[in-house]
Amino acid sequence: MSGGDPDRERHADPGESPFQAARKPSLLARAVPVSKELPRYRLHTARGDAIAAATVAAVALPSAMAYAEVAGVSPVNGLYALLLPAVLYALLGSSRQLVIGPEGSISALVAASILGLAAAGSPEAAALAAVLALLVAACFVVARLARLGWIADYFSRSVLIGYIHGVAVVLVIGQLGKVLGVNVEAADPIPQLVEVLRELGDTDPATLAVGAGALLVLLPLRFLAPRFPAPLVVVVAGIALSSALALADHGVATVGEVPSGLPELGLPDVSAADTLELVPAAVGLFLVAFADAILTARSYAGKHGQHVTAGQELLALGGANAAAGLSQGFPVGASGSRTAVSDGMGVRTQLGAAMAAGVILLILLFLTGPIADLPKAVLGATIISAAIGLVDVAAWRALGATDPVELAIAAVTLAGVVAVGVLEAIAFAVGLSIVDVVRRSARPHDAVLGWVDELGRYADVSVNRSAQVTPGVVVYRLDDRLFFANAGYVKGRVLEAVRGASTQTRWLVFDSESLVDIDSSGIAALQELVEHLRKDGITLVTARLKSHIQQRFDETGLTEAIGAGRAYPTVHAAVDACVSGQPLQPA
Repeated sequence: MSGGDPDRERHADPGESPFQAARKPSLLARAVPVSKELPRYRLHTARGDAIAAATVAAVALPSAMAYAEVAGVSPVNGLYALLLPAVLYALLGSSRQLVIGPEGSISALVAASILGLAAAGSPEAAALAAVLALLVAACFVVARLARLGWIADYFSRSVLIGYIHGVAVVLVIGQLGKVLGVNVEAADPIPQLVEVLRELGDTDPATLAVGAGALLVLLPLRFLAPRFPAPLVVVVAGIALSSALALADHGVATVGEVPSGLPELGLPDVSAADTLELVPAAVGLFLVAFADAILTARSYAGKHGQHVTAGQELLALGGANAAAGLSQGFPVGASGSRTAVSDGMGVRTQLGAAMAAGVILLILLFLTGPIADLPKAVLGATIISAAIGLVDVAAWRALGATDPVELAIAAVTLAGVVAVGVLEAIAFAVGLSIVDVVRRSARPHDAVLGWVDELGRYADVSVNRSAQVTPGVVVYRLDDRLFFANAGYVKGRVLEAVRGASTQTRWLVFDSESLVDIDSSGIAALQELVEHLRKDGITLVTARLKSHIQQRFDETGLTEAIGAGRAYPTVHAAVDACVSGQPLQPA
């Protein structure tokens, strides 16, 4: 074809892939993604990041201390977990918005893992939490080396919605004792609730007044002014009132002395037996932390047209948790609330997160004295407010509108988190999700097709009333793979389509456009179907077979069983061949 467009004349090389991977960035950019932002980082960007950093630190300060209490360690360990982990993620993370640090659901899991081995708030508990962070970091690194970033895809939306709301319930129940001023010994949510109800008569009026007052400020501002650093205002006011009114002398529990200065770096002193006992919990924490982080990161990346790399996130989260374990912290993950605040304030690089860590550093060096007077009821109110903020009624409505089964899976997950624990509930709910996938595949969507003039193609006769069915020909389309779970069902559906035809069937056209995969059970079902139809005087032909499915047919002898030349490039060509009485013409 001389004189033509040279690009059009080029023929594809059969051995050459038509897909081309994106060009890899430099080694430095891959290892330290934030380095890509430095050449174009300007003063106005730094100013915006600094303002956002101060706001994020204001929100992080009270919540980190409160989550440390949830985790069963000292509040200062929560502040430690805001330092090096944030810096490590800022260097290694591929998300520009994600904020890493103490987080409610992870803190609840930490408590469930370590409080059976040490008393809450003790040095032993802090050491166990630090070891747990190192074990979680090891899980992230192993997952990165094994390229297991796809794991997060197996946490369905219904499981995550149920999990988040279950954690919200657990957090609220866990803080009731602090807000009411009653001593709760139980470690699990249901026993905790029972104990709180039993001890209601012993509620401390002063503590209740402090906790209720904090909630009366936090809850309205959470919904009316979500960007306003209400937790910081409440914490500062709580410290001031506690000091001025000597609330500790009136029975109101306070945080107590918080060591100033920086955390000591080093490996925690924990026995090998206790370390091994924490390994299963570390695996569970890894799964929860990674799923939460990658989903949060992807949601913000999509909003800003950015890209998040699952493998890099594994490395970054591993580094953050390793830093937490070596600096007297505890396992950390993505903070949805602080990420939302950071993004809302306009932060566009991880340098903002590093600046926020710098603000916390200044607090640890110079402002730990006043924190000692902070009432624990205020921390409890902060967690309850954050937990209520996790509630998303619209998400439940969307699940119900989409599929009642998904709604049921979310409800089971929620109930399981509260009743039996986070890890057990998530494992059970993921199992339910897998069963649901099998259920859907076992009853795949299919259709009988007819010609629709308005569309100029064959379409579902149950949807298009004007569809014209060719006498003697049934066109059947399967909209899924054909495998062991649905092979018998599909065979039965084809026979039902034949029985439901308005005229005596002589030909069956199997539209295979949506047949993306087939296993040995599917092959056997089609072979049995060919023989069954042949006995009834019906000839099966195929249309729009994909090349790899056609190859599977050839290799298994199914092509020979159907008959050579009975594969057509389009449904129209197959029906025309059947009508002409010559369905044996090659495609």
